[in-house]
Amino acid sequence: MLVLNLIEAITNALDVAMENDKSIVVYGEDVGFEGGVFRATKGLQAKYGEERCFDSILAESSIIGSGIGMAINGLKPVVEMQFSGFMFPGFNQIVTHAARMRNRTRGLYTVPMVIRMPYGGGVRALEHHSESLETLFAHTAGLKVVVPSTPYDAKGLLLSAIMDPDPVIFMEPKRIYRAFKQEVPEEIYTIPIGKAKVVKEGTGLTVVAWGSMVKDAQKAIEILEKEGHSIELIDLRTISPIDKETIVNSVKKTGRFAVIHEAARSYGPGAELISIVNEGAFLHLEAPPTRIASVDTIVPLPKGEHHYVPNVEMMVDDLRKVLTY
Repeated sequence: MLVLNLIEAITNALDVAMENDKSIVVYGEDVGFEGGVFRATKGLQAKYGEERCFDSILAESSIIGSGIGMAINGLKPVVEMQFSGFMFPGFNQIVTHAARMRNRTRGLYTVPMVIRMPYGGGVRALEHHSESLETLFAHTAGLKVVVPSTPYDAKGLLLSAIMDPDPVIFMEPKRIYRAFKQEVPEEIYTIPIGKAKVVKEGTGLTVVAWGSMVKDAQKAIEILEKEGHSIELIDLRTISPIDKETIVNSVKKTGRFAVIHEAARSYGPGAELISIVNEGAFLHLEAPPTRIASVDTIVPLPKGEHHYVPNVEMMVDDLRKVLTY
């Protein structure tokens, strides 16, 4: 058993996958020699050679477009967008080709491709470095959207994404890349895409979160449980497809629902989740469902970032209102 942080678990997943399947290629800006800006691909070029792990040109459209070509011709590319906010030049390729190829060819071609991207705030970065854009991808038919929150999940979900016959957007919460370590099996294992995880059971409120928000939600729940509340925490893990069954069953038990996410509040994943709860468990609700999310502005530059992303104090206040409604 290995003891890894989240970024190390991603590196390990890529390593064991490349060792097991020679059709896998890994590339992106500075991904080869340098091992990526966060060192997620460190050592892979030295081990597998420049043909299987290499630096791309500085052009996101080319990175995605070439990956689509590789995927429909028998390879399994795992490409890295250096930051999620850099993906817009490649967004055209993602939504008009990668997401549509199976439908366009009536199943003749699929795109077994993984697009990795660090996302979210918390590292005091510059503009276009701190966005949480999962809604854009989840709204696009033909894409799967995965967000791990722990090292164990990061490896298992990334291996599932690599094995998937269709394109997967793999969003990595960079704020917790090195925040904590966890035991991770050395061998290949998978976690099903589309299955949420009940992190902690409870009876008085259902809280759903993902990515870096899971750890903060746990801290907020610990404070509230000292006040006598019982709270169930669900790590969504997959933004698309959503595990509706786990969420609805939980709300039928607890009668209350809150969702916490780093993406902007309006039109975000939280609104979709509240719709799922209203449609599936409306008669069980004892309080209005609520969203705890970032504000509807451009992500601030470093000095203002702490006013933007939901923090533990904000979570405690808003969750307490739902519990005492």
